[in-house]
Amino acid sequence: MIINKMAKFLIKIILVFHFFLGNTQLYATEHNFKLWLENFKNMARGEGVSENTINEALKDIRFLPKVIEYDRYQPEFYEDTHTYINKRTNKNKVKKGLTLYSKEKKLINKIENKFLVEKELLLALMGIETNFGNYLGKMDILSSLATLSFDKRRSAFFTNELLTLLKLIDNNIIQKDILFGSWAGAFGNFQFMPSTIENYAIDYNKNSNIELKKIDDSFASAANYIKKIGWKTNSPCFTKIELKDNIPNKYLNTSARKLKNKKKVRYFKKYINNSGKYKSYDNMLAAIITPDKDIIPGSSTLKPAYLVFNNYELILKWNRSLRFALAVCTLKDKFKNEI
Repeated sequence: MIINKMAKFLIKIILVFHFFLGNTQLYATEHNFKLWLENFKNMARGEGVSENTINEALKDIRFLPKVIEYDRYQPEFYEDTHTYINKRTNKNKVKKGLTLYSKEKKLINKIENKFLVEKELLLALMGIETNFGNYLGKMDILSSLATLSFDKRRSAFFTNELLTLLKLIDNNIIQKDILFGSWAGAFGNFQFMPSTIENYAIDYNKNSNIELKKIDDSFASAANYIKKIGWKTNSPCFTKIELKDNIPNKYLNTSARKLKNKKKVRYFKKYINNSGKYKSYDNMLAAIITPDKDIIPGSSTLKPAYLVFNNYELILKWNRSLRFALAVCTLKDKFKNEI
């Protein structure tokens, strides 16, 4: 009985200790964030952002611990490829896309013809990014970007994105009050980051505002973006393959940062089972990816494996995730079979 009382007392002491430790750490983080914010404001001034925009846009900025949690626990980092793709390209997703296309057919076809980007690709990108506008995110984008800029992991990237967003606000291209989106600072139907808005977003309906939560501006901006980075209409993204055990490890790409050791498909055929199936790809430049190899514990070294082509690499510029690009291209092909 005395032992049980002592154990309960010790547990309470430990819980109280962790409570105070957690609060102390949070207080220290928020204090450091405030110091960082003052330094960032000076940086923004040096970049030519007006004092009014700095004061108005950053007056309610705050550190968001949840953003750091999300950054460390993205599905691209823990879901195996089969699970990731199937969850995002199921029958329900296809049905929703077809419903949107039926409703906006005239506009979407017009954008497809103007930018020479397949409607199926645009539908797939919107479907994977925001479930066709049903999940745009509710995070305060300015605070999200500030939190990730303050964090050390990718500080330089997010600092640039935050500065770009302030300049867009300063130039009346984006209104501060509508900036709610993803934890990573992305916005609208296709989840554009500020630098993407700056470089590729367009006012398609000519109403003097870029409205990336509206179908016309968002679809046209997405088409403009993917076209300008080099998308080739009716060219393949990837094909699934079975590898032989004799393939050298140097040809197995597991990172989306940069695909290495690309060769024409005919070169790789000696490492592929049933290689005769891929004759039509013989002269196409390709890389081999094995997306589960370095991420999923206990996964096979050689399965799953894919030959990926130039269009696939362009999707990686949109989102640096091997699984994301596979899912987009898979959904694109499913729409092609239905439209």
